[in-house]
Amino acid sequence: MKINIQVHKKKVKNVTLKVKRDGTVHLTVPEAATDEYIEKVIKNKEEWIKAQMNHFNENYEKPQTKEMVSGESFKYLGKNYRLKVIESKEEKVRLYRGYIEICVKDKENLKRKEELLKKWYMEKAKKKFTELVHKYEAIVKEEVKSIRVITMQTRWGSCNVESRNINLNLELIKKPRYCIEYVILHELAHLKYPNHSKQFWEYMSVHMPNWEWRKNKLEEK
Repeated sequence: MKINIQVHKKKVKNVTLKVKRDGTVHLTVPEAATDEYIEKVIKNKEEWIKAQMNHFNENYEKPQTKEMVSGESFKYLGKNYRLKVIESKEEKVRLYRGYIEICVKDKENLKRKEELLKKWYMEKAKKKFTELVHKYEAIVKEEVKSIRVITMQTRWGSCNVESRNINLNLELIKKPRYCIEYVILHELAHLKYPNHSKQFWEYMSVHMPNWEWRKNKLEEK
């Protein structure tokens, strides 16, 4: 098993080792740690690392490709909705009576159905994310210049402190509101604390005492 270990030297007293779902291993060590010390830590934890990676491989399936047919399940704001594909001259997507309805001219056109659904998700995401960013701007007492909704592979959000722009992952619109709020507060808090210092997490705890629970829920399938 190939192990991809990313070593971070920081102003910390203790060693922290984390295995992420994507298979990467993050090791944080004190700045004075030598290469020999780092190798020793990795060797001592090798079996634990492999066990964690096996756990993720067994319990988290890779997302299956959707066929975009009636009956399939799609998430929106933390809830599952059945898809209903309707042949129609007017192409649109709507949430109606517990279904996500895709009205499309050609029911067999997979690419068109995917485009319509992605556009719908994007419209919903821009509206909801903007609403929640404004809510937390008032709490944090900071303003952002722009909000971008994009597709990201490994992150839920990012913040450019200098330009005061934030990016939010389109996939977030499939998560519960409380998870979206966690990501937004997290990014806005970086305008006050650009790193993940002790002060940053203390600030998160003041404004969102259960942020860790929300974070864990965010990572669930």
